[in-house]
Amino acid sequence: MSVSSSSTASAGPEPGFRHELYPYRGDEQFLAGTLGFIREALEAEEAIIVAVPEEKASLLREELPDESAVTFVDASSVGSNPGRLIDAWTAWMSERGDGGRPVRGIGEMAWRQARSAAHLSELRYHEWLLNRAFARSSAWSMLCPYDAADDDQNALESVSRCHPGIHQDGRSVPNEGFLGLDRYEFDELAAACDPFQELVYRRGDLSAVRSKVSQCAADAGVPEDRLPRLAVAVTEIATNSVRHGGGQGTLRTWKQDATFLCEFHDAGYIPDVLAGRTRPRADQPGGRGLFLAHQLCDLMEIRSTREQGTTIRLHTDIPQ
Repeated sequence: MSVSSSSTASAGPEPGFRHELYPYRGDEQFLAGTLGFIREALEAEEAIIVAVPEEKASLLREELPDESAVTFVDASSVGSNPGRLIDAWTAWMSERGDGGRPVRGIGEMAWRQARSAAHLSELRYHEWLLNRAFARSSAWSMLCPYDAADDDQNALESVSRCHPGIHQDGRSVPNEGFLGLDRYEFDELAAACDPFQELVYRRGDLSAVRSKVSQCAADAGVPEDRLPRLAVAVTEIATNSVRHGGGQGTLRTWKQDATFLCEFHDAGYIPDVLAGRTRPRADQPGGRGLFLAHQLCDLMEIRSTREQGTTIRLHTDIPQ
């Protein structure tokens, strides 16, 4: 499934923006590529933000003692939901780039720790969305290390297509396989698992939606302290269906492995691919529902086209 953006976009990011994939094998290659990227930034008096797994951060700290221009951040602080990361990077960049100072980021996703195919798919989608979120930010660039040691060429190619550049032999080269800014090829949503519960809701049915989800979630093993958060998230999504999706929607709930899922489908269309990924402004008259759902759930998938309407899946992890 491919989805086009409603806004006009060029085939690649504007000059000045760099988003590069860096495939590496082993700690030595990891350090060679990342340290070269950092030293280039230091020579240009740019700030650097590093968000990599702790074992990789330790390697870099040993090589960069007392380097004040380099800030290490804990990406796990925003949780495992990739939908929260663009907002986090925006905040980190704003803090370090105060006064217009150029900022470089090094971000390595936890690809090997992906909990499911859906989680892996959302990690890739986040990488593509970075190009849209920061396409006009000429004062920012990002290097994405990727551990290619397992020789999974299909996975590497899939991730590569989300990056306009490849970091190779200490320099950036254009990636001819980049998808571009105006279209993304989604993985199809897996079918709902039987048995699933279904409810058609309309205006005035929000209480019934909350009650249905709470009961099904509790039956599936979702901890009691997670139920209020889930209730807020489903209320926001169902409200959007009623207001913007033709006045009604269909809710499905089911358990799949160690995840409880709530799926909402309606006839609406969400044209903004970044909807819910960035923090709403204080004076913004709407747009908080999707952002809240991202903060409250462990994963959120959105598929929206003019022809097929909108499907949103909320994932809540179930402790084992």
